Amino acid sequence: MTFTAPADVSADDVGAPDLDLAGGDGHQAPLRRTLEVARPARRRLVLATALGAGAVGAAIGLIATSAWLISRASQHPQESQLALAIVAVQFFGLTRGLLRYGERLVGHDAAFKMLSSLRVRVYEHLERLAPGGLPAFRRGDLLARLVHDVESLQDLLLRVVPPFVIAVVVGVGTVAAMAWLLPADGLVLLVALGLAGTVVPLLADRLAKRSEGRQAAARGELSATVVELLDGAAELTAMGALEERLDAARRADAELTRIASRSATTAGIGLGLTTLLAGAAAWGALMVGVPAVRSGALAGVNLAVIALVPLAAFELVVGLPTAMQSAERVRRAAARVFAVMDTPPTVVDPTDPVRVPAGPHDLVARGLRVRYGSGGPWALDGVDLSLGRGRRVALVGPSGAGKTTLADALLRFTPYQGGSLTLDGVELADLSGDDVRRVVGLVAQDAHVFDTTLEENLRLARRDATEEELAGALATARLDGLLERLPRGLATRVGPFGERLSGGERQRLAVARAVLAGFPVLVLDEPGEHLDVGAADAMVADLLAVARPWSILIITHRLAATRGVDEILVMEAGRVVERGTHDELLAADGRYAVMWRRELSERSGS
Repeated sequence: MTFTAPADVSADDVGAPDLDLAGGDGHQAPLRRTLEVARPARRRLVLATALGAGAVGAAIGLIATSAWLISRASQHPQESQLALAIVAVQFFGLTRGLLRYGERLVGHDAAFKMLSSLRVRVYEHLERLAPGGLPAFRRGDLLARLVHDVESLQDLLLRVVPPFVIAVVVGVGTVAAMAWLLPADGLVLLVALGLAGTVVPLLADRLAKRSEGRQAAARGELSATVVELLDGAAELTAMGALEERLDAARRADAELTRIASRSATTAGIGLGLTTLLAGAAAWGALMVGVPAVRSGALAGVNLAVIALVPLAAFELVVGLPTAMQSAERVRRAAARVFAVMDTPPTVVDPTDPVRVPAGPHDLVARGLRVRYGSGGPWALDGVDLSLGRGRRVALVGPSGAGKTTLADALLRFTPYQGGSLTLDGVELADLSGDDVRRVVGLVAQDAHVFDTTLEENLRLARRDATEEELAGALATARLDGLLERLPRGLATRVGPFGERLSGGERQRLAVARAVLAGFPVLVLDEPGEHLDVGAADAMVADLLAVARPWSILIITHRLAATRGVDEILVMEAGRVVERGTHDELLAADGRYAVMWRRELSERSGS
């Protein structure tokens, strides 16, 4: 079954909260909710941050000891007086690389653990949403949320939280060390790092809200437009609308490019201001250091240390503007991901579901009522239906009569608000959806065909089926001739959406899958769709003849297919207005008889 939808739900649509980390259950700020998902990886995150702090500290120590070593070596002391500094340079040089490698290794491990947990949670929720809840999202945009937006959340653990923690911890230590050498230099470094670590990131955050706020939604719009363009390329070309849709894709791409350009500009501004402050800190250190050397308050060999350490210390804050950009990007992406997670499923399984009885199975509806939305009209209003073992029932009526709604209710895709719907005497509301669908199977009008082999498409129904059983299912669906024409038989790939098969062959393949699965109760929603009249009637007749142990509900607009069923239900506006066998309904000369005469007239006219 293919699920597409015209509506998009962006982060702006769902009222994405601001960067505030507070919030209540179910409506918490996106960043806090992301951190809660990452809770199982918190030890790895702490270790990665500690390793990162050690790496930056080692880089600063390397600059400081190298500066002191060069200055002291210029005085030509005894080699023994330089030995400790030489060892320190070697130690900091090796430690920096090792700690940086460890930080990347552990940090990415934490991020991947969080992504793995989040993806599982999103997929599990999507399974609960399907099929009724998925139309809230455009398919391409939903794909962007599952791929790009979910993947963007790793930046919170890699590029947002650690840089700020490392900047505070190592920054305080560096300022304290410089203040111990020369208090005035410690003050200069404190002011410079403070400005670079607060004002510049806040400015970047203000600019990022303009540039990053729409990036995730724009990426989703582009993805949705491209997916729809590819899916509908044949129809768009035939209708002469392809160029218009290409223009829409170009506009979406141009919008995303403009946003990316503004994002790069923001990053450039942040880097430029941070570099300017780093230079100012170095000059400030010299301005207070040179007089201190002259007055004897600072040893001459330490002048190079206080002049060069600020340049290394600014490694702590140079990434903070980018981190603020990443935080805004993660917040928007998280809002879109959690918009999916917060979408309530159409049908909620009971906390303690009842087990389905062993069978034979009997599916009965009494006074069934279904509506969409709390105040909408009844899509089903008092429907009675009985599908005992081996019973065949046909459902006919105009479009919008409620036929597909009834099928969705039988499959537990749609909840019912009134009446009773039982499987072997147990209310469907007390059963889990998966258990119901192990008993009740569906052949939809446009069943999905996967881009794999014919055999794999069949084995979706039953993995352990033998080749003889596969061939038998194809023969029942009148696809046995197809095997002779395909170059590799069952091993032939059918292409995306089964493009190498005709529409009728794809429909027969869906029927063959249902035959192979052997559902005790089978719902056929327009099984003859995409088939010519003779082939459709013949296939339905074959199913009715072969599947005698099964219960079958046929939803169809071709009344010739109903002649072999036990009962026909004629529906209008959600109600069953007539019921009986083919002959009984013709004798009653009601709505069914009118529909039958119209069909005979159309067939004879064709």
